[in-house]
Amino acid sequence: MRRRGFIQGIAVSVAWPLAARAQQQTDRIRRVGALMVLRPDYPEGSDQVTAFRQGLEELGWSDGRNVQIDIRWGENNVERTAQYATELVALMPDVVLAAGFLNVTAVQHIRPTLPIVFVTVVDPVGTVLVDSLDRPGGSITGFMNYEFSLAGKWVKLLKQIAPNVTRALVIRDSSNPSGIAHFSAIQGAAQSHGVEVSPLGIRDAAEIERAVATFARSANGGLIVEAVAGASVYRKLIIELAARHKLPAAYTDSYIVAEGGLISYGPDRIDQWRRAASYVDRILKGEKPADLPVQAPTKYELAINLKTAKALGLTVPHALEASADKVIE
Repeated sequence: MRRRGFIQGIAVSVAWPLAARAQQQTDRIRRVGALMVLRPDYPEGSDQVTAFRQGLEELGWSDGRNVQIDIRWGENNVERTAQYATELVALMPDVVLAAGFLNVTAVQHIRPTLPIVFVTVVDPVGTVLVDSLDRPGGSITGFMNYEFSLAGKWVKLLKQIAPNVTRALVIRDSSNPSGIAHFSAIQGAAQSHGVEVSPLGIRDAAEIERAVATFARSANGGLIVEAVAGASVYRKLIIELAARHKLPAAYTDSYIVAEGGLISYGPDRIDQWRRAASYVDRILKGEKPADLPVQAPTKYELAINLKTAKALGLTVPHALEASADKVIE
């Protein structure tokens, strides 16, 4: 009896510290890094962070209680993004939320095995971020921006709202590996609508201003603005140039239409940020990015600015206006 009691005592004394350590590991504050594209004073940037935080809270994660969220804003600047990626990785996060191709690759370059959940990435397979959409296969997964087939929608909308457009300047990010394939998709769709397209890679404000002014010297022109980080950074300039040169413009994001852009069609980005919280949650609970399929958007929205249309001398077709999710008057 004494020997049995002694053995039981040893078992309890061994089990207790193991259980205590397990409890400590469960209770420890987890760390999440977030590398953003824009600046914190951009309304859509703060909305994205709010949606992500709310998504985590709904899953039981509270910033400052059981999770620490460290946020950096790269502003689509290569040097600044590299600096902030280094800072975030040095904080030893359990997972990083990264917006856009530049941010993903900046983190991946520093620590290839660090789990990354991306948002607003176009063509993650073509850019070799993942092996496939169903089985990412590495340390990266997330929520893609849209498929190339969306290119046809932008061209169609531009022709619906501005039938006289026969030429379009496509404002894009030439440094993104998916850029060539994306432009080819737009070019193919444009040909079927009788529109000739030419690309403009975003580098700086002065180049955008020169290129748009040169393009606008010929008649029947319009703009197609891809959903790239540079378009968000320089959106006020692009909106201003479109108004100054009387160029109808199609965008991806509705917040640009709210600020004066003509028309947009694209995914509900805020919804993507909220959904991204679910993948961060699953990774924090032990799942591997390799086993979490890349997801496409589930919500799309059409937005039209009637005031901008009037300023451009355009009449919005009733059917197009009726189908819009957001109408700015």
